[in-house]
Amino acid sequence: MIDQQRLEEIGAEAGQMALRLWPGGGHALESWEKVPGSPVCTADLEVDAFLRRELCALLPSAGWLSEESVDHPERLARGLCWLVDPVDGTRDFIAGRTGWSVSVALVSAGKPLLGLLVAPAREEVWSATAGQGAWLNGRRLAASTRAELPGARVPAKSLPPEDQDLTPVERPNSIALRIAMVADDRADLVATLRWGFEWDIAAATLIAREAGAAVSDAFGHPLSYNKRDPRAFGVLVCAPAIHQAAVERLAERAARFSVVE
Repeated sequence: MIDQQRLEEIGAEAGQMALRLWPGGGHALESWEKVPGSPVCTADLEVDAFLRRELCALLPSAGWLSEESVDHPERLARGLCWLVDPVDGTRDFIAGRTGWSVSVALVSAGKPLLGLLVAPAREEVWSATAGQGAWLNGRRLAASTRAELPGARVPAKSLPPEDQDLTPVERPNSIALRIAMVADDRADLVATLRWGFEWDIAAATLIAREAGAAVSDAFGHPLSYNKRDPRAFGVLVCAPAIHQAAVERLAERAARFSVVE
Protein backbone atom coordinates (compact mmCIF):
# COMPACT_ATOMS: atom_id res chain seq x y z
CA MET A 1 0.00 0.00 0.00
CA ILE A 2 2.79 2.41 0.89
CA ASP A 3 6.54 2.59 0.49
CA GLN A 4 7.65 2.20 4.12
CA GLN A 5 11.26 3.01 3.33
CA ARG A 6 10.26 6.25 1.63
CA LEU A 7 8.06 7.17 4.60
CA GLU A 8 11.00 6.70 6.94
CA GLU A 9 13.21 8.78 4.63
CA ILE A 10 10.64 11.59 4.66
CA GLY A 11 10.44 11.44 8.46
CA ALA A 12 14.22 11.51 8.80
CA GLU A 13 14.51 14.49 6.45
CA ALA A 14 11.79 16.36 8.35
CA GLY A 15 13.64 15.68 11.59
CA GLN A 16 16.90 17.00 10.17
CA MET A 17 15.14 20.08 8.81
CA ALA A 18 13.82 20.83 12.30
CA LEU A 19 17.19 20.07 13.88
CA ARG A 20 18.90 22.61 11.63
CA LEU A 21 16.56 25.27 13.05
CA TRP A 22 16.67 24.11 16.68
CA PRO A 23 18.09 26.69 19.13
CA GLY A 24 19.70 23.82 21.05
CA GLY A 25 22.06 23.51 18.10
CA GLY A 26 23.01 27.17 18.40
CA HIS A 27 20.61 28.51 15.79
CA ALA A 28 18.57 31.70 16.00
CA LEU A 29 14.85 31.07 15.75
CA GLU A 30 11.81 33.24 15.12
CA SER A 31 8.82 32.32 17.29
CA TRP A 32 5.50 33.87 18.28
CA GLU A 33 2.12 32.89 19.73
CA LYS A 34 -0.76 31.82 17.47
CA VAL A 35 -3.04 32.54 20.40
CA PRO A 36 -2.01 33.30 23.98
CA GLY A 37 -0.27 30.29 25.44
CA SER A 38 0.15 28.49 22.09
CA PRO A 39 3.66 29.05 20.73
CA VAL A 40 4.69 28.45 17.14
CA CYS A 41 7.97 28.96 15.29
CA THR A 42 9.38 28.96 11.80
CA ALA A 43 10.35 25.29 12.14
CA ASP A 44 6.69 24.32 12.65
CA LEU A 45 5.72 25.94 9.37
CA GLU A 46 8.69 24.81 7.29
CA VAL A 47 8.49 21.19 8.42
CA ASP A 48 4.70 21.19 7.92
CA ALA A 49 5.04 22.41 4.33
CA PHE A 50 7.72 19.82 3.59
CA LEU A 51 5.70 16.96 5.07
CA ARG A 52 2.54 17.97 3.28
CA ARG A 53 4.30 18.05 -0.07
CA GLU A 54 6.15 14.75 0.40
CA LEU A 55 3.46 12.72 2.16
CA CYS A 56 0.74 13.77 -0.25
CA ALA A 57 3.03 12.77 -3.12
CA LEU A 58 3.70 9.44 -1.41
CA LEU A 59 -0.02 8.70 -1.02
CA PRO A 60 -2.16 11.11 -3.08
CA SER A 61 -5.42 9.41 -2.08
CA ALA A 62 -5.00 10.33 1.60
CA GLY A 63 -6.50 13.37 3.28
CA TRP A 64 -4.53 15.77 5.44
CA LEU A 65 -4.91 16.99 9.03
CA SER A 66 -2.10 18.93 10.67
CA GLU A 67 -1.66 21.33 13.55
CA GLU A 68 -0.20 23.97 11.22
CA SER A 69 -2.55 23.66 8.24
CA VAL A 70 -6.08 24.87 7.61
CA ASP A 71 -8.47 21.95 8.14
CA HIS A 72 -10.53 21.06 5.06
CA PRO A 73 -13.60 18.86 5.66
CA GLU A 74 -12.91 16.96 2.44
CA ARG A 75 -10.53 14.78 4.46
CA LEU A 76 -13.60 13.13 6.01
CA ALA A 77 -14.55 11.61 2.64
CA ARG A 78 -11.15 10.01 2.16
CA GLY A 79 -10.50 6.42 3.15
CA LEU A 80 -7.09 7.40 4.48
CA CYS A 81 -5.77 10.51 6.22
CA TRP A 82 -2.36 11.78 7.30
CA LEU A 83 -2.30 13.19 10.85
CA VAL A 84 0.77 15.35 11.41
CA ASP A 85 2.33 17.47 14.11
CA PRO A 86 5.46 18.94 12.50
CA VAL A 87 7.01 19.84 15.88
CA ASP A 88 5.29 18.27 18.87
CA GLY A 89 6.69 19.87 22.01
CA THR A 90 7.27 23.35 20.57
CA ARG A 91 8.00 24.80 24.02
CA ASP A 92 10.97 22.48 24.46
CA PHE A 93 12.04 23.14 20.87
CA ILE A 94 12.03 26.93 21.32
CA ALA A 95 13.85 26.62 24.67
CA GLY A 96 16.60 24.49 23.14
CA ARG A 97 15.60 21.38 25.11
CA THR A 98 15.45 17.93 23.52
CA GLY A 99 11.85 16.98 24.40
CA TRP A 100 10.31 17.49 20.96
CA SER A 101 9.52 15.26 18.00
CA VAL A 102 8.09 15.14 14.50
CA SER A 103 4.88 13.08 14.57
CA VAL A 104 3.31 11.40 11.52
CA ALA A 105 0.43 8.91 11.45
CA LEU A 106 -1.62 7.38 8.65
CA VAL A 107 -5.21 6.68 9.71
CA SER A 108 -7.90 4.49 8.15
CA ALA A 109 -11.51 4.12 9.36
CA GLY A 110 -10.70 5.98 12.56
CA LYS A 111 -7.66 3.88 13.49
CA PRO A 112 -3.92 4.48 12.97
CA LEU A 113 -2.26 2.15 10.47
CA LEU A 114 1.25 3.62 10.61
CA GLY A 115 2.97 5.74 13.23
CA LEU A 116 6.34 7.49 13.08
CA LEU A 117 8.01 9.70 15.70
CA VAL A 118 11.34 11.28 14.89
CA ALA A 119 13.23 12.91 17.77
CA PRO A 120 16.56 13.91 16.20
CA ALA A 121 17.84 15.85 19.22
CA ARG A 122 17.61 12.53 21.09
CA GLU A 123 18.74 10.40 18.16
CA GLU A 124 15.49 8.43 18.39
CA VAL A 125 13.20 7.08 15.67
CA TRP A 126 10.03 5.39 16.91
CA SER A 127 7.75 3.50 14.51
CA ALA A 128 4.83 1.10 14.43
CA THR A 129 2.60 -0.65 11.94
CA ALA A 130 -0.80 -1.93 13.05
CA GLY A 131 -0.54 -5.62 13.89
CA GLN A 132 3.22 -5.73 13.39
CA GLY A 133 4.73 -4.32 16.59
CA ALA A 134 6.58 -1.15 17.54
CA TRP A 135 10.23 -0.26 17.26
CA LEU A 136 12.81 2.24 18.53
CA ASN A 137 15.99 2.56 16.46
CA GLY A 138 15.49 -0.99 15.20
CA ARG A 139 14.81 -2.49 18.65
CA ARG A 140 11.40 -4.05 19.24
CA LEU A 141 9.50 -2.38 22.06
CA ALA A 142 7.74 -3.97 25.02
CA ALA A 143 5.57 -1.73 27.18
CA SER A 144 5.43 -1.49 30.94
CA THR A 145 3.87 -4.48 32.69
CA ARG A 146 3.41 -2.84 36.08
CA ALA A 147 0.63 -4.50 38.12
CA GLU A 148 -0.12 -1.83 40.77
CA LEU A 149 -1.01 1.84 40.37
CA PRO A 150 0.75 3.12 43.55
CA GLY A 151 4.38 3.75 42.70
CA ALA A 152 3.73 3.94 38.94
CA ARG A 153 6.26 6.04 37.02
CA VAL A 154 4.65 9.16 35.51
CA PRO A 155 6.39 11.77 33.34
CA ALA A 156 5.80 14.83 35.52
CA LYS A 157 7.60 17.81 37.00
CA SER A 158 5.29 17.72 40.03
CA LEU A 159 2.28 15.73 41.18
CA PRO A 160 -1.06 16.91 42.62
CA PRO A 161 -1.86 15.94 46.21
CA GLU A 162 -4.11 13.05 45.18
CA ASP A 163 -1.29 11.48 43.16
CA GLN A 164 1.57 11.70 45.62
CA ASP A 165 1.83 7.89 45.66
CA LEU A 166 3.06 7.97 42.05
CA THR A 167 6.71 8.35 41.00
CA PRO A 168 7.68 11.31 38.78
CA VAL A 169 10.18 10.71 35.99
CA GLU A 170 11.53 12.84 33.11
CA ARG A 171 8.82 14.85 31.36
CA PRO A 172 9.51 15.95 27.78
CA ASN A 173 7.16 18.65 26.54
CA SER A 174 6.12 16.44 23.61
CA ILE A 175 3.05 14.41 24.64
CA ALA A 176 3.97 11.97 21.88
CA LEU A 177 7.35 11.29 23.52
CA ARG A 178 5.72 10.90 26.93
CA ILE A 179 3.37 8.27 25.49
CA ALA A 180 6.31 6.58 23.79
CA MET A 181 8.01 6.31 27.19
CA VAL A 182 5.31 3.83 28.24
CA ALA A 183 5.95 1.84 25.07
CA ASP A 184 9.63 1.56 26.04
CA ASP A 185 8.99 0.78 29.74
CA ARG A 186 10.48 4.12 30.82
CA ALA A 187 7.12 5.10 32.35
CA ASP A 188 4.07 3.17 33.52
CA LEU A 189 1.36 5.80 33.06
CA VAL A 190 0.66 8.91 31.01
CA ALA A 191 -2.64 10.74 31.45
CA THR A 192 -3.94 14.14 30.37
CA LEU A 193 -7.14 15.82 31.53
CA ARG A 194 -7.77 18.41 28.84
CA TRP A 195 -9.15 18.63 25.34
CA GLY A 196 -6.36 17.77 22.90
CA PHE A 197 -5.98 17.23 19.19
CA GLU A 198 -5.62 14.01 17.25
CA TRP A 199 -2.37 15.01 15.57
CA ASP A 200 -0.63 15.15 18.97
CA ILE A 201 -1.25 11.50 19.82
CA ALA A 202 -2.15 9.41 16.75
CA ALA A 203 1.35 8.11 16.00
CA ALA A 204 2.37 7.67 19.63
CA THR A 205 -0.76 5.81 20.69
CA LEU A 206 -0.25 3.30 17.87
CA ILE A 207 3.36 2.82 18.99
CA ALA A 208 2.22 2.30 22.59
CA ARG A 209 -0.58 -0.09 21.64
CA GLU A 210 1.69 -2.14 19.39
CA ALA A 211 4.18 -2.37 22.27
CA GLY A 212 1.46 -3.82 24.50
CA ALA A 213 0.20 -0.77 26.42
CA ALA A 214 -3.44 0.03 27.17
CA VAL A 215 -4.68 3.13 25.31
CA SER A 216 -7.89 5.11 25.83
CA ASP A 217 -9.29 8.56 26.43
CA ALA A 218 -9.43 9.90 29.99
CA PHE A 219 -12.71 8.05 30.63
CA GLY A 220 -11.34 4.70 29.49
CA HIS A 221 -13.13 4.79 26.13
CA PRO A 222 -11.44 3.90 22.81
CA LEU A 223 -9.89 6.73 20.83
CA SER A 224 -11.00 7.47 17.28
CA TYR A 225 -9.23 9.56 14.65
CA ASN A 226 -10.06 11.70 11.62
CA LYS A 227 -13.31 12.90 13.22
CA ARG A 228 -15.13 16.03 12.11
CA ASP A 229 -14.07 17.64 15.39
CA PRO A 230 -10.48 16.35 15.67
CA ARG A 231 -10.36 16.48 19.46
CA ALA A 232 -10.67 14.06 22.35
CA PHE A 233 -10.86 14.65 26.06
CA GLY A 234 -7.64 13.39 27.50
CA VAL A 235 -5.47 10.43 26.71
CA LEU A 236 -4.61 7.56 29.04
CA VAL A 237 -1.74 5.24 28.16
CA CYS A 238 -0.44 2.77 30.71
CA ALA A 239 0.47 -0.76 31.63
CA PRO A 240 -2.67 -2.87 30.94
CA ALA A 241 -2.96 -4.15 34.53
CA ILE A 242 -3.32 -0.63 35.99
CA HIS A 243 -5.66 0.82 33.35
CA GLN A 244 -8.90 0.28 35.25
CA ALA A 245 -7.44 1.63 38.49
CA ALA A 246 -6.20 4.70 36.62
CA VAL A 247 -9.63 5.27 35.03
CA GLU A 248 -11.26 5.05 38.45
CA ARG A 249 -8.77 7.46 40.00
CA LEU A 250 -9.25 10.00 37.23
CA ALA A 251 -13.04 9.68 36.94
CA GLU A 252 -14.07 12.60 39.15
CA ARG A 253 -11.45 14.93 37.73
CA ALA A 254 -12.25 13.89 34.16
CA ALA A 255 -15.95 14.60 34.66
CA ARG A 256 -15.15 17.99 36.17
CA PHE A 257 -12.67 19.15 33.52
CA SER A 258 -14.36 17.74 30.42
CA VAL A 259 -16.99 20.46 30.04
CA VAL A 260 -16.86 21.29 26.33
CA GLU A 261 -14.77 24.35 25.67
